[in-house]
Amino acid sequence: MFFEIHKDIPREGPGNNESTRRAFYMLTDLPVHPHVLDVGCGPGMQTKELANLTDGTITVQGDMFDLPFEEQSMDLIWSEGAIYIIGFERGLREWRKLLKPRGYLVVSELTWLTEERPSEIEAFWMENYRGIKSAVANEGIAEHAGYQLINQFTLPEAGWWEYYRPLEQRVAMLREQFPSQVNMLDALDETQREIELYKKYSAYYGYTFYILQRQDRE
Repeated sequence: MFFEIHKDIPREGPGNNESTRRAFYMLTDLPVHPHVLDVGCGPGMQTKELANLTDGTITVQGDMFDLPFEEQSMDLIWSEGAIYIIGFERGLREWRKLLKPRGYLVVSELTWLTEERPSEIEAFWMENYRGIKSAVANEGIAEHAGYQLINQFTLPEAGWWEYYRPLEQRVAMLREQFPSQVNMLDALDETQREIELYKKYSAYYGYTFYILQRQDRE
């Protein structure tokens, strides 16, 4: 259902080119011709932006659970809104070995923005993504996994609406196209509920970009 609902829309998750650029410009000592791996690229909006920003090589699509690359072969690994598929901690640990010494990892991850939040939104994300944590907790996980935190910032609300507006339009279109298909209607209801919850509770959670650099003990 996910792929049918998200078909033909520009993004499969929150993001915008301005935030991609902001994160990229924090990579102060990236090589002139970097070797870049974009994990979980989806329709490729951020991949195209990275291609515009670099004079390097962005690798081909593959399975994030079985990445066919040599150890220490990447200058930069990038993953917007997709590391949750493999898990934040597991992704950091497994992808680190693909980075060259002092190579960069940039990920955006769903993150609590406040210490306390309404029970409705807490229950929704505990049901849909139990891996959601605070930025402080994620920074600790990154440090323990062998990274230095270079910077972090929260995706602005505009990045959510760049995803949600076309998604909401597609939900409405699919309701007309499948007026009696129960499974589809249930999935559309859940998608619309997620959008409505963001309208109510955007102050409490968001996507946070973590700009990390591999650290190796001397």
